[in-house]
Amino acid sequence: MLILHKNNNINGLMDADAIIIGAGACGLMCAVQAGYLGKKVILLEKGDKPGAKILISGGGRCNFTNLFATDEQFISANKHFMKSAFTQWSVTDTISFFETYGIDGKEKTLGQLFPVGKNAKDIVDVFTNLCKDFDQQIICSAEVSEIEYLVDMFHISYQVNGKSKVIKSTKVVIATGGLPIPKMGATDFALRFARKRSLNIIEPAPALVPLTITGKDEEWYAALSGNTVFCEVSNDRIAFEENILFTHWGLSGPAILQISSYWKRGEVFNIDLLPGKNIANLIDNERSSNGKNLLVTVLNRLYPRKFSDALSKFLPIDKPVAALTKTDIELIFSTIHLFKVKPAGDKGYDKAEVMRGGIDTNELFSKTLECKKITGLYFGGECVDVTGWLGGYNFQWAWASGFVIAQNI
Repeated sequence: MLILHKNNNINGLMDADAIIIGAGACGLMCAVQAGYLGKKVILLEKGDKPGAKILISGGGRCNFTNLFATDEQFISANKHFMKSAFTQWSVTDTISFFETYGIDGKEKTLGQLFPVGKNAKDIVDVFTNLCKDFDQQIICSAEVSEIEYLVDMFHISYQVNGKSKVIKSTKVVIATGGLPIPKMGATDFALRFARKRSLNIIEPAPALVPLTITGKDEEWYAALSGNTVFCEVSNDRIAFEENILFTHWGLSGPAILQISSYWKRGEVFNIDLLPGKNIANLIDNERSSNGKNLLVTVLNRLYPRKFSDALSKFLPIDKPVAALTKTDIELIFSTIHLFKVKPAGDKGYDKAEVMRGGIDTNELFSKTLECKKITGLYFGGECVDVTGWLGGYNFQWAWASGFVIAQNI
């Protein structure tokens, strides 16, 4: 058992305004913001250290927010639900909070902010140090088994090193995250608890996850493993322009992770392999300057040689551009700009960045994140049906939801 800060009594009624289950991004922010307000909380963390998922985010660098984060970059059955939270705690608030404790952000790409000269551990240290300053207690290796509501009081049963304990509070915050990355301690606790209390759940699924390809095209994708191409990936609902990465199982990379959150099994999506340009026009220009050049010569200026060669499965790459027929041009255009992909599935929660779905937002008050049916119970972070794009958006939701809950416990 790791106790990051001691309290005189860790069994029975605690001198605390709330018990927070889960010391991830949302839980830690909630504890700190409660501390600013003079409220005492206790965090029960299943893992052996707080902020485990923060520590591995961004390859250990932690993309802690996004400059462009609004409710528009989030998936939810109620797409307007998070507006209240983002009004109460904005991107500017996140930036100011971390700057106060020596962490400045630098934009890497597409609004993604990373710490300047620091890393994910420094992010976690901000929270753990503040918890110590505010006398907030974090108990690690504490696995909660049950939450009961008896006589206007929550009774939280948990185990630490095989020893059973019970603590009580009038307020409980469930911030246990989602199902991705089980080896990091991911748990379905929030979902199990919600089902047991007859709270509605939006069916969860992996999101921001690599997609798999099987069947007749499997070997073609596998042969390109390690190659990246800048593309526009789209379906009838949304489009993303970023790199795709070919892997031995199919497709990954930022654009694929993004579209995966909007993909359902059995669906086909489109890849424009040359966004912002027209391959037919480029071929016409090549005909005017040097029609003897082969199509592959044109393609080699646009793509890695290995990818150009791989397109021979679909295109007459060894044909001189002057000899290309109208039918050839139509085939080339459709292949380059309308490349169709029908994934077999995804890599599951082991490889997913986040979970989509979760506690139905209709079960919560948007201004407080308190459960409508159970007074004093709050849900925040990834376990709620609010899923952001890749690039710091999900952290922004975690910080905002933690702040909102802290104001109301």
